[in-house]
Amino acid sequence: MKVKKVIAPLIITCLLIIYLLFFVLGIINIPAPLSLMGVGIFVLIERINEIRSREEDDLSKY
Repeated sequence: MKVKKVIAPLIITCLLIIYLLFFVLGIINIPAPLSLMGVGIFVLIERINEIRSREEDDLSKY
């Protein structure tokens, strides 16, 4: 697996989760940030799987 290509999505996902965690801790009654954290983790896993399978250039298919 190419570690350099995984670093950026991992950092962005961590920053997103930290930001949304602060949001959740400040305003508890809004469930939207929890779902966004889940979506962020899902997208990170999909990106890592994509890098592993070497399907990096999806736009070239269109």
